[in-house]
This record gives sequence, structure tokens and C-alpha cells, in this order.
Amino acid sequence: MKNWYVVYTKPKWEKKVAERLNEIEIECYCPLITQIKEWSDRKKKIEVPLFNSYVFVYLEDIDRNSVFQIPGVVRYLFWLGKPAIVRDEEINIIKTSLKAPNVSDITVSSIQVGDRIKLETGVFTNQDAVVQEISNTYYILMLESLGCILKIKYK
Repeated sequence: MKNWYVVYTKPKWEKKVAERLNEIEIECYCPLITQIKEWSDRKKKIEVPLFNSYVFVYLEDIDRNSVFQIPGVVRYLFWLGKPAIVRDEEINIIKTSLKAPNVSDITVSSIQVGDRIKLETGVFTNQDAVVQEISNTYYILMLESLGCILKIKYK
């Protein structure tokens, strides 16, 4: 039975690893978002990974070691002592959310550190999260099902 696993890569190697995995016919997914990077002399739109150092691979448990032939692959992400498995529906949520138009205005009311919330819009729609930190310009949330930290900036 095939599952989605999370491969941890060297920093800034996500797109290269995904490309090489596709070359050896391992189904993978590296969600990308478009950002505007600004230098002193210009601005440019670039695609960057949604998750730093993570690439999702879809394969059978017995084939898990085949990813280590790719340069840049470090290890699998583990959850509770076992390789983390991401449900198909979570991958589909990420894919559909990335196709949605950008959300320009997000309002949040009365959220406290430690609160459990369900995200209603954006890339992580319907994901449960725990508020870790609140500042004047951002929130830090922990997405338990994906085992990652999300920083949401607001104005």
C-alpha cells in the first residue's frame, strides 16, 4: 500500500530533490508558492517551497530506502517513532489551496497563546492548529497533523 511520506532535505535543495525523484520515477510533491523578492536594484517573482526542507514522496513502505540515492535527501520525518505519513486528503488540501486565488485580508479575533483553532482560509484550510506565539506582525501556529510550525504575517 502506498503512502505519502515526508522527506527532509538539505536546506534549499527541495526543488532539486523533487526533480531528481521524478527522474527516477518516484512520485513526489514539492508545494511551491510565488513570492516577490526584493534586492537593492530590482524586484523579482520567484517560486519557493511552501515547506522549507520538506518534499512529500508517494511510495510503498518497502521502497522507502530508494530515496536515499538522491543527493540532498537527509532523512525521513518521524512522528511518534515511526516515519510520518501524510493522508491523501491533506496533500489534496494543499494542492487545491495553492490553486486558489491569494487571500489578501485575514482577520483574527481574540486568539490567545495555547488556543486550538481550525484554519478557515488559505493553503491550510480545515487544518487544526495550536497558537504558539502572537506578535504585532505575525502569528506562529503549530499544525499537529503535519508536524510543522506555520508563521502567518499580517499588517
